[in-house]
Amino acid sequence: MQYCVYKLGDIFPQLKTGVFEPILTSYCPDNTPEVDPDRKFPSIVICPGGGYEFTSDREAEPVALNFAASGYNTFVLRYSLAPARYPQALLELSAAMAFVRRHAEEFHVDPEQIAVCGFSAGGHLACSLGTLWQEPFIAETLKLAAGENRPNAMILCYPVISSGIFAHRGSFDNLLGTDAPAGLLEKTSLEKQVGPGTPPAFIWHTFDDDVVPVQNALLLAQALRDHNVPFELHIFPHGAHGLSLCDSRTDTDTADFLPSPKCSVWTTLCKAWL
Repeated sequence: MQYCVYKLGDIFPQLKTGVFEPILTSYCPDNTPEVDPDRKFPSIVICPGGGYEFTSDREAEPVALNFAASGYNTFVLRYSLAPARYPQALLELSAAMAFVRRHAEEFHVDPEQIAVCGFSAGGHLACSLGTLWQEPFIAETLKLAAGENRPNAMILCYPVISSGIFAHRGSFDNLLGTDAPAGLLEKTSLEKQVGPGTPPAFIWHTFDDDVVPVQNALLLAQALRDHNVPFELHIFPHGAHGLSLCDSRTDTDTADFLPSPKCSVWTTLCKAWL
């Protein structure tokens, strides 16, 4: 396995702010002549959650290794957090997606099978890329070719989506500041940004999530259906927010993150969908 750590600011100097250094970590299986020396792998860029305040370790390497064990290249992005504001993290994720695509030969990547995966606020970031990747300022800032930053699929795990009445307000305060103008709140309410260029989505949430209401997933699913964008949606009846893999690899000593066997099937369902 190729394990490497990349400082995105060294690759895309436009990202350097002096506030935070975005880091992309790769977990890429090696090819072997015994199987296929020219094999191309599907890939996933992972955005851990944390309310745009931190990035959770529980939603980073354990998730990357789980998918890597099933034959995926995986990349974990540690993106900018508060006090950095929108669109800094979106630019970093766009750069990460373009970097993976530009280095497809080196990483044995199939450039037409690169998904973005996000948890909670990381799900908001992943869905921001899926719905806003065509924004002209992104390509202009990063000097990207058309479509270099477009994900081929989105994997959204208990995602923050809406800035409306079902918002996880802390995520938006960290992303935009507490005095964000209405227009910016509208722009980052992602159920309102779905369009014909939005990639297919796999979404899962729990009915009794008391941090990010399940309506976030439902609003996005409805918007995807309205625009004829394929999706698969799973609402599990019980489970706390932030379950990650939902098993002993990501549980803690607190009651919130005890293993949840009924929810842990999400990775199997997701791989079948991919």
